[in-house]
Amino acid sequence: MSCEEAIALLQEHREAIAQFHVSALFLFGSVSRNEANVKSDVDLLVEFEKPVGLFTFARLQRYLERVLGCAIDLGTPDSLQPYLRDIVMGESKRVF
Repeated sequence: MSCEEAIALLQEHREAIAQFHVSALFLFGSVSRNEANVKSDVDLLVEFEKPVGLFTFARLQRYLERVLGCAIDLGTPDSLQPYLRDIVMGESKRVF
């Protein structure tokens, strides 16, 4: 999957994704660099409008996997190790 394909798919589902209280979504990793292969997962970072529980987070992850048709790694910027946060956020592409 290319970066452009992933972003387009996610943007098509923006309203549904917003139902999970998502305020921002970022793509990073091999897909964002157009270096993905058939075994690659999609790396996403999410920011929420308000704190969400584990079940909402898990439902969002499953929903995004259905939208993209592949495994994803989902995290928040705060979940990144401090030494990685600037690198990842610097290479990430904002989906919305």
